[in-house]
Amino acid sequence: MKQKTTLSMLCSAFLMTACVTINIYFPAAAAEKVADEIIKDIQKPVSKPQPQQPDAKFEQWQLTLLHWIDDALNIIISPAQAGGANLSIDTPEIRSIRASMQKRFPTLQAYYSKGYIGIQSDGFLVVRNPGAIPPPERNRVKKLVAAENADRNKLYQAIANANGHSDWYDDIKATFAKRWISNAQPGWWYQTANGGWQQK
Repeated sequence: MKQKTTLSMLCSAFLMTACVTINIYFPAAAAEKVADEIIKDIQKPVSKPQPQQPDAKFEQWQLTLLHWIDDALNIIISPAQAGGANLSIDTPEIRSIRASMQKRFPTLQAYYSKGYIGIQSDGFLVVRNPGAIPPPERNRVKKLVAAENADRNKLYQAIANANGHSDWYDDIKATFAKRWISNAQPGWWYQTANGGWQQK
């Protein structure tokens, strides 16, 4: 009888633990770091290509040593633990979106500086003063803003998907919204939380 009671208690304990849901919280600090990295990369000045350096050649014993070190680190720090504080941002889709935004940025930069476009409080762009834009350029500015906003939207979803949490989209979008404004250059216009506009 005692054996049956013990077995019953063990089964109950197992069922209770099986029903526990592990909550994985959105890594806000890591998301800010990722947002800054991506935004700074998109907005970095175009530099002249540097002459390519010859690849370093490793001896066989050096490669073996590096392999041993890598194995040892994986034993001490599991890949899951090492990646716990980071967000994955290296997928073909994310690289493609970033490249598209990098290519567009030099043209957008000129319109930021002229005050034609601004960063809304939600992180998306808006044409601030259409009347100030020369008529031949208006349509182009609107198309650029629409394309940039579409890419930002796709980027947030792609980051969420890459990390296996499509439900993080809103958190990623909110994080990027703050970081776009924080990384705005002097003279750019941005919208404050109360809806007003300020110039950096």
